[in-house]
Amino acid sequence: MRARVTAILVARNGADYLERTLAGIAAQRRRPDSFVVVDAASSDESAALLAAASPTQFVAAPARSSLGGAIAAALRVIDLPESEDDWLWLLAHDNAPEPDALAALLDAVEIAPSVAVAGPKLMRWSEPGVIESFGESMTTYGRSVQLVTGELDQAQHDRRSDLLAVAAGGMLVRRRVWSALGGFDPGLPTTDAALDFCVRVRLAGHRVVTVPAARVATDGGPEHFGRATAGTAVRARMARTAQLRRRLVYAPTAAVPIHWLTLVPVAIVRSAVHLAAKRAWAVPAELAAAFAVAADGSIASSRRNLARGRTLGWGAVTPLRVQSGQARELAANRAAAASAAGSGEPITPRPGFFVANLRLLGETAVAGGGIVPLSATVAELWGNVGYGWRELEGGFAGASDPFSLVLAVLGSLTFWSPSTSVVILIVIALPLAGLSAWACAARFATRGWSPAIAAVLWSLAPPFLSALSTGHLGAVVAHILLPWLVLALVNAARSWSAAGAASLLFAAVAASAPVLVPVLLIGWITALVTHPRAAVRLAWVPVPAVVLFVPLVLQQGAAGTWLGLFADPGVASAVSPAPGWQLALGAVEPGLSGWTAIAAGLGLPGVAAAVIVAALLAPLAGLALLSLFLPGSRRAIPAVGVAALGFVTAVAAGHLAVIQLGASTTTVWPGSALSVYWLGLVGAAVIALEALGGVVALPALLAAATSVALAVPLLGAPLVGTSLVRESTGRLLPAFVTAEAASAPAVGTLELVAQPDGSIRAYLHRGVGTTLDEQSTLASTREGTTARQERIAELAGNVSAHSGYDVAEAMNDLQVGFIVLASVPDGPAAAAAVRAADALDSSDQLIAIGETANGYLWRFGGLEPDAETHPEVASLRTANLAALAVVFAIALLLAIPTGTRRRPVAPSTTDENPADTFEEDESA
Repeated sequence: MRARVTAILVARNGADYLERTLAGIAAQRRRPDSFVVVDAASSDESAALLAAASPTQFVAAPARSSLGGAIAAALRVIDLPESEDDWLWLLAHDNAPEPDALAALLDAVEIAPSVAVAGPKLMRWSEPGVIESFGESMTTYGRSVQLVTGELDQAQHDRRSDLLAVAAGGMLVRRRVWSALGGFDPGLPTTDAALDFCVRVRLAGHRVVTVPAARVATDGGPEHFGRATAGTAVRARMARTAQLRRRLVYAPTAAVPIHWLTLVPVAIVRSAVHLAAKRAWAVPAELAAAFAVAADGSIASSRRNLARGRTLGWGAVTPLRVQSGQARELAANRAAAASAAGSGEPITPRPGFFVANLRLLGETAVAGGGIVPLSATVAELWGNVGYGWRELEGGFAGASDPFSLVLAVLGSLTFWSPSTSVVILIVIALPLAGLSAWACAARFATRGWSPAIAAVLWSLAPPFLSALSTGHLGAVVAHILLPWLVLALVNAARSWSAAGAASLLFAAVAASAPVLVPVLLIGWITALVTHPRAAVRLAWVPVPAVVLFVPLVLQQGAAGTWLGLFADPGVASAVSPAPGWQLALGAVEPGLSGWTAIAAGLGLPGVAAAVIVAALLAPLAGLALLSLFLPGSRRAIPAVGVAALGFVTAVAAGHLAVIQLGASTTTVWPGSALSVYWLGLVGAAVIALEALGGVVALPALLAAATSVALAVPLLGAPLVGTSLVRESTGRLLPAFVTAEAASAPAVGTLELVAQPDGSIRAYLHRGVGTTLDEQSTLASTREGTTARQERIAELAGNVSAHSGYDVAEAMNDLQVGFIVLASVPDGPAAAAAVRAADALDSSDQLIAIGETANGYLWRFGGLEPDAETHPEVASLRTANLAALAVVFAIALLLAIPTGTRRRPVAPSTTDENPADTFEEDESA
């Protein structure tokens, strides 16, 4: 039996849209059987345009009717018998369907009798290639979520079918189900009405599907219906009101009074949070939503309607909800898309590095410089620890970087979204560094000034701020942990728990900044020499680090690249180390920590920047030098020695060119070594402040104030946009590739990057892309090329030029399904990119997908999947992981503080002076 479709078009002051919408309905390949138009008291020419379209029926809805109310008014006057094959096609004045939209919707529902609602792919009215809405859901706490919005349509989501809900615009719904469930809830007039209806459809035992082949243009959701504008505050109030209302409607009966009583108190608490986050515009919306729902008398009616149509439990809806981590990722994607389109909300600059980075707390990931997102799951994070197969440069078996263990531990702290841990670390890095310096200084200080000044000096250290700005995550971790390591190493001479903690910190710092290994070993040997009675405890300290590094040492040694052991973990990037005199002034790279640019902007001579920086460093340097001549100089000498050792290491790192970047090499980043240099200076300054006694206030405040002034350019980097680290959607490759990788994780993507010299640099990624925990210094320091790399280079060279090359064999051999040509700025590289794009377009074996946020994308349609396994690494991996597990378990057990319970001993009458056992205190 042929389905019968009634199209219902609702308009209110939509004359500017109706011409296109009516033309789209008239052009349908499968015409609706009846066409009902509803005018919701329009004051423009909407009514005349609707009447001129020769509808089956014209309905005048009451003034200020909502979309759902106008549809209900139309159904009350439609005089048609209701059957199982009756369908309603719901359209607003700004829903212009493409010619095949209705036919595609009907094709989807006719082959699936359980489907009661089908939704089209809603496209932006002014940007037909951008998805406005394609599926809806809600979080555990009931907040509505647009599953796809603001993305370029590359068919990356076309495999989706069953979802929790679809938008109202263009919805095709079985009329009998609509009537049974009472249509849209009148209590949700502005937003989430379609979401609520679809939830009730699901609970009634029916299915809701999306139909990607059905495309309908739209210029906004229900919140825009009949409104000239709907600002951020208005949309926030609507969304919060709908969320709170649905919470009361969906809650169990016993929980409704609790929810109702907490509406206003929770709104007050959330308002305080909004104020702290500088979202003052959200406070009136929050309070208005709470009071509106508290006074809403229609909730009881909505609860009865829900119970009347419900045949299934909430378990039918739970799997279709969005988890909190997914919701944050979707929010990040939308923010990135809006920013790229130039339509995002303006970001108000806020003073201070810490406050400026608070905006990152809403993000799921960051990227830039040496940082890319982590793997999506904790299992993948830990799977990249130890010996195994590395999907880099075509693939090889090898040891992981020790830093991968640090990343696995860090990512596990936010197990629901591992990359979020990196975001949090960057946001709170400054207070964490200050806390570590304060704790270390407090161990040696007797005055209150010293720990506080140490915290300021350490948290504002130029190499630390440079690491945060350039994405050297390992250097950030090492800087935060160095004072804790000093503290633990000092206490290890008398405590096994401190020795255990020192061994873990030693391994973490070494893994995070391998260039510091010589410094750490010198410090350890010094501790052994100066505390011979504690040799057993101190001997344990480097053991976990040794076990962690042994596989990498063996492989780098076998390859003859011993110096590669000092390479920085993370994404390899070009380094321009500062000359020695600038390193002495705390600058990691040329530019004197940003002061050269400031001096140039002020029109000052070139030498001015050096003079300014030297003057700002003078109080700290003066205190460090003075410490050698004040009481307590015996403690100052080691501190100054640490500074000298750090400086020498920084100079050496700037000459250690071991990292391969295509045809060129780059040096190790000297910032980690400069942190040791700064540690020695701060330690010596603290000793000087301790010795100054009553005159400590002035030099302490002067050192702190000049350190703050010195850090101004680096603190302002996130504000002025010079920081390389920025918010990220967590996506490494185009959305189309990411969607494909969900079902084919081994699919390869060849990334081509045009170089200024006209050459093309190629990277081969697997699955969703090469994450931070998958990076390997074995690959970045390898000298020469492997046969696999040569195969990749051959493929990249031929597809990026008009060569007549048959790509099928090479693409299948390398298991490459996609090629992405990265976008490059105008310049010498742009011409090479244009030539490569022209060659790729001319290949009849590649399908052009189009422009993406990552560049231009092509797909290879002839890929024959080949499941490749690597059983030869299993035994070595097992042995490696077993050794790591045993050693680090021992270190953890040692690090746990324990106390010794002492029995009270009765006074001895025979020996008032018992012999000294010469045993040291074994307690924690």
